[in-house]
Amino acid sequence: MSDVALRLDVLKTYKLYVGGKFPRSESGRVYEVTDSKGQWLANAPLGTRKDTRDAVVAARAAVKGWSGTTAYNRGQVLYRVAEMLQGRREQFIAEVATAEGLGAKKAAALVDAAIDRWVWYAGWTDKVAQVAGNANPVAGPYFNLSTPEPTGVVGVLAPQAGHGFSFLGLVSVIAPVIATGNTVVVAAATDAPLPALSLGEVLATSDLPGGVVNVLSGRTADIAPTLASHQDVNGIDLTGAIQPDGPGAAAALEAAAAETLKRVLRPAADPAAADWTEAPGTKRLTSFLETKTVWHPMGI
Repeated sequence: MSDVALRLDVLKTYKLYVGGKFPRSESGRVYEVTDSKGQWLANAPLGTRKDTRDAVVAARAAVKGWSGTTAYNRGQVLYRVAEMLQGRREQFIAEVATAEGLGAKKAAALVDAAIDRWVWYAGWTDKVAQVAGNANPVAGPYFNLSTPEPTGVVGVLAPQAGHGFSFLGLVSVIAPVIATGNTVVVAAATDAPLPALSLGEVLATSDLPGGVVNVLSGRTADIAPTLASHQDVNGIDLTGAIQPDGPGAAAALEAAAAETLKRVLRPAADPAAADWTEAPGTKRLTSFLETKTVWHPMGI
C-alpha cells in the first residue's frame, strides 16, 4: 500500500477573528457546521456575549486610526484585500459550494461577484464624500460646508445562508461600512460561517489594521442582543436577524438599539427574497455616516 493511501487529512480548527488575532471562544465551545446534505464540514467556535464585548473593545480601539486614514489610503488597503481574495478564490468557491449545495460553476460566479463587489467599494472610498457632502448656498460672507464622517463602531448581522449568498452577502454588508471609515463587529451566518471565518484569515494577512473587522461565529440570536444593547456600538445592520420573535427578532433588536441612540439599518421585509447579485447602489455606503456642517468666514 502506498504512503499516499495511508495519509490522514489535516482537519482545520476554525477560530474567531478579533482584534487582528484568532482567539478561541472564551467558553471553549464549538458547534458543527454541515453541508447542504447534513454532512459534517467543520467545527466552528460558538461565540458568546463575552466574545462579542471583547470584539467591540477591539473595534473601538481601531476607530481612531482607521477613520483618520486618508480615504485614498483606505481604498488601497481594500484593494489589497481584493487581491488576496482573488488568490484564495478556489478555497472560497469550495466553501460556498459545499455549504449551500451549489455546482462549481454557480459557486464560482458568486465568489467572483463578491470579489468584484469588494473592488467596487474600494473605489468608492475617496468618492463618497463628493456624493454625500455639499457646499450649501448661504446669504452672507461665509462658506457653509457639509461633509460626511464615519459613525464609529458598527455591528453587522450577516445575511443567513441561502441561494449561495453566504459570501457575496457577507462582502456586501462589510465592505461599504469599512470603506467609509467605520469599524465592524460581524456575526457570521449561523449555518454557513466558514466563508466569514476564512475572510478573517485573509484580512489578517492584508494591510487592514487589526480590529477594523472582527468576525464572530455562532448563533446570531445569541450575539445580536449584545451588539444591539452595547453602549459602545454606534450603529447596527439588522440584515441577518432571523428569529420571528424573541430576543433575536429585528423589532426587539431595534428597540434595544434605540436605548443607546444607535443608527439602525432595518432588514428587508422578506430577507429570504433578497438578491445580492443586484447592483448595490450607495445606500449602504451612506447608512453609517454622520454629516458635519462647518461655517467658515470668507476672507475680505
